[in-house]
This record gives sequence, structure tokens and C-alpha cells, in this order.
Amino acid sequence: MSQAGVSSEKVVLDGEAIQRSLTRIAHEIVEANTDLERVALVGIHTRGVPLAQRLRRLIAELTGRDVKLGSVDITFYRDDVRVRGGEAPIHPQPIVRDTKLDFPLEGMTCVLVDDVLYTGRTIRAAIEALFDYGRPARVQLACLADRGHRELPIRPDYIGKNLPTAREERVQVQLVEIDEVDQVLLISAPEEGAHG
Repeated sequence: MSQAGVSSEKVVLDGEAIQRSLTRIAHEIVEANTDLERVALVGIHTRGVPLAQRLRRLIAELTGRDVKLGSVDITFYRDDVRVRGGEAPIHPQPIVRDTKLDFPLEGMTCVLVDDVLYTGRTIRAAIEALFDYGRPARVQLACLADRGHRELPIRPDYIGKNLPTAREERVQVQLVEIDEVDQVLLISAPEEGAHG
């Protein structure tokens, strides 16, 4: 019997499963991109950045070559951010992080790396941010988890795990670098009433 108003968490990927997923994605990136000199992994803040770093290490272990690494902040590219000039904000204000792309984008295959793919709006914002810095030859997408419910025509090239979810559920990725643990949780919404 469940209690009203209580949400539940279920671990859908543990640390070992995350490692296996990233290893598979690294293999797929190497197989799909013959010229690693022209590949850059670009992590989307926040959790996409450590995932991109891990993928870079795995690709180096596989091939003996370091691919370029960058990060992108999409805060001001989001279509749901409201920033007001001079007045008190109506909504909580976003945390702005740095975009770091220390290489020319022209002619590159940029692999955007994110933790969870949901509506596609974050990826749209990341692509827009990327193109403000240059014009890559190709943009690919790697996500640890794809939970569905797309609102834009965006499809990942590399997926760690497909997680079919209900809209009211949440997928929460926790990484050692930020959260001190590696796991992906499926969090269900609180139930409205007890079932008898």
C-alpha cells in the first residue's frame, strides 16, 4: 500500500551500467568518425561536461589519440529563460557557466554530450550556441539516457539507455564528479491518493 504524496525512486543505471554505456558510446563514436583529428566532444553544462571528459578518456584508451574537448553553456539560448534588466526577477535566475571551445569549429565533427534527452529544447539551444562560435562540418549527439517525449525533431546518434517514461516521471543522473555517486534514477511523481 503506498502513501499519498510520496514519490518513489528506482535506480535504472548503477555505476557499472553507466561505465558500460559510456564504453559502448566511445566505441560507436570511433567507428562512425574515421578522422579523430576532426572530432570534438562538447559537453553541455552541467552533467554533460563530465560525461564528455569520460568519453574522451575512453576514446584515448581505445585509440591512443586525444580528441578535442569543449563545453557549452546554453543558459541564454534557452527559450524558457526570462532575464529582466534593472528590475527584480519574477522567476529564479539561471546560473551562468563558461563556454570553452579552444579550437576552431570549422571542418569539425562536434559531438554534443548531454545526460538526459527529453523534449529536445536543450539540444536546440546547444546547437544555436555552438553556431555562434563557428560552423562545424557536422553535429552529432550523444546522451546517456533518452526518456522520450520529444517536442522538436531531434534524434541522438549515440544513446546509453532508452528509458520510456511517463511525462510526470523524472530521470535524474548523478555523477561522481558532481554528486559523489554514479547512478541514474527514475523518480515517479507523488501519488494523489492511497490505493486500497
